[in-house]
Amino acid sequence: MLSSASVSRVVLTTGRRSVQRAAVLVPLTRAVATHATTTTTRAFTASASAPRHILFASSSMAKNNMVRYYSAKSYPSHLVINMPALSPTMTMGNIGTWQKKVGDAVAAGDVLVEIETDKAQMDFECQEEGYIAKILVESGTKEVNISQPIAIIVENKEDIEKFADFTVDTAAAAPAAEKKEAPKPVETPKAVETPKPEAAKKTSPAPAPKAAAPAPAAPASAAYTDIPVTNMRKIIAQRLSESKQTVPHYYVTVECEMDKVLKLREVLNKASEDKYKLSVNDFIVKASALALKAVPEANSAWMNDSIRQYHSSDICVATSTPTGLITPIVANADMKGLSTISNQVKDLASRARANKLAPHEYQGGTFTISNMGMFGIKHFTAIINPPQSCILAVGSTEKRVLPARAGDEGELRTASVMAVTLSSDHRTVDGAVAAQFLKAFKGYLEEPLKLLL
Repeated sequence: MLSSASVSRVVLTTGRRSVQRAAVLVPLTRAVATHATTTTTRAFTASASAPRHILFASSSMAKNNMVRYYSAKSYPSHLVINMPALSPTMTMGNIGTWQKKVGDAVAAGDVLVEIETDKAQMDFECQEEGYIAKILVESGTKEVNISQPIAIIVENKEDIEKFADFTVDTAAAAPAAEKKEAPKPVETPKAVETPKPEAAKKTSPAPAPKAAAPAPAAPASAAYTDIPVTNMRKIIAQRLSESKQTVPHYYVTVECEMDKVLKLREVLNKASEDKYKLSVNDFIVKASALALKAVPEANSAWMNDSIRQYHSSDICVATSTPTGLITPIVANADMKGLSTISNQVKDLASRARANKLAPHEYQGGTFTISNMGMFGIKHFTAIINPPQSCILAVGSTEKRVLPARAGDEGELRTASVMAVTLSSDHRTVDGAVAAQFLKAFKGYLEEPLKLLL
């Protein structure tokens, strides 16, 4: 359904503590960083609005990405920097911008290069001192395998020129006369070292349980296209997964008769003199904002040790763009007229698709609406946009045959009916509160003149 985008860069340490450097555009409620070595890595969040990642890593993480070679026939003693594995699922990564160039001095803690992984954009720090003698993989290179040499560091500046013709193939073939012994990692119950194949043969471990048969490979003739994932899409995936896995969703559905809304919309649009053109969604935004004022418990957020109840109805409207879903905000929607809401939603949606929204126009909000009625979708459930407590999924309006109202002639009547489903966070919004909100929302749509008061 939706998620907010967040651009977050994490600093990989190589033996000391480092703190995230880049500004966070959209809050993350929790982040967990891991590494595919014996190192145990933990991440903490400073707050829901200003997350901060602090990574703790042992020095063995650095040593796994650096191999020192001593003087050989052609090259002096040097250090080979390999492409690091920065997440458990990472098999390759992209080289971003090098922060050092050949000849530059390197001190412990200096950022060497930006590396894009399957999880995030990271700064790769060096823990060694010396001089950059050779950059083996240039900025912008894609799909660099882990453990592939990417740079050479030497201790003496006068040795730099001796590596002018050094290549990746040279690095792979160079003999390591003696590799520095890396400190043994501290064993913890959650960090267990996986032996290399050679070691496994020597220790002769007990045979592993028989693995399940692998899934059959796709036919050779199967045609497909692998589409590169943008950072925005990655963050959408992360946020949606986090919300669905950690927020206790439940769903409440109600049907609203829309005939009076449709009639009022027609009358108001005829009288607009081209100053506005109301849509059904504009009425939904206004009705939601007023329902939040009537039932403020639904206008809330889970803050771990407290429930934050908002005083304004800032409505996020899910908007599809070429790069993914974004949620522009109609701030203080309860205090705005239908024409103002209509013009503002159109303006926000247009600038969202052109990637011209300012951060404050899509960050935050207290309640979200996802409307798929224009696509003919009758009913669906939406995923909550943390830290908000609720999101309203709006379906299409269709003609229905209903029993006649008391006092009306005949036994049957026709009505335009729209189904909406409220997804709520059970930590903050109990079922009775969700029911009260939908009752208020339904009341405003079925008596839309109240929206004008």
